Amino acid sequence: MPKQQPEQQAPPVQRLRVRYAKRGRLRFTSHRDFSRAFERAVFRARVPMAYSSGFNPHPRISYAGAAPTGSASEAEYLELALAEVVVPADVHAMLDEALPSGLDVLEVVESSGGSLADLLEASRWRIDLAVDRAVAEAAVARFLAADEALVERMTKKGMRSFDARGAVVSLDLLPAAGPAEGSDAGRTSLDVVLRHGTPAVRPDDVLRGLATVAGLDAGESPLMTRLAQGPLLESGDVGDPLASRA
Repeated sequence: MPKQQPEQQAPPVQRLRVRYAKRGRLRFTSHRDFSRAFERAVFRARVPMAYSSGFNPHPRISYAGAAPTGSASEAEYLELALAEVVVPADVHAMLDEALPSGLDVLEVVESSGGSLADLLEASRWRIDLAVDRAVAEAAVARFLAADEALVERMTKKGMRSFDARGAVVSLDLLPAAGPAEGSDAGRTSLDVVLRHGTPAVRPDDVLRGLATVAGLDAGESPLMTRLAQGPLLESGDVGDPLASRA
């Protein structure tokens, strides 16, 4: 008796790109846990998803450029493949209602084609440190003057050594939020633009590079927040991957 073939699913008729945020305690949500929560939200919201073919069909959701676990983010992206044409604003409202607070949908637009992942060339990060501003300023200057900053990190392929300096497009201190003797004394915020590559250099790698090159102690629990993710512009800034819908 011939082996039964799995049912073939119809191709998607529409693709939507979604920008979402990870805030508060939900920054500790792993990518695997988020993908499960998002698939449940899609089901609860009754979004007309397209499904993969095969014996175990699953909703066609493409994730791109996920932030490391423990990092907050205002610029996470994914793409939905749909079986029906919908109004993006309706999907936005349905998903935001179905997801827990802290996993917040910020924008939903129709895909303009091409690869979403290819548009995510760089990220802008804010790193909040319990470090005196003068100490951080000196460390940043030494880091930027260095030819390289070799760091090590455990990856899926084992311990790897790579250059954290080479991925840094810019690294600056953000203006102090208050008087030098005020409540923000002893705290500093860094603004860093990182070029995406392989292996991906993360903001915690930059902190390790600052420690290696300049001896900077980042203190306890630095808070890392991705502010933007998208194409790397000639100015060195990070563009909006959803801006072009033509």
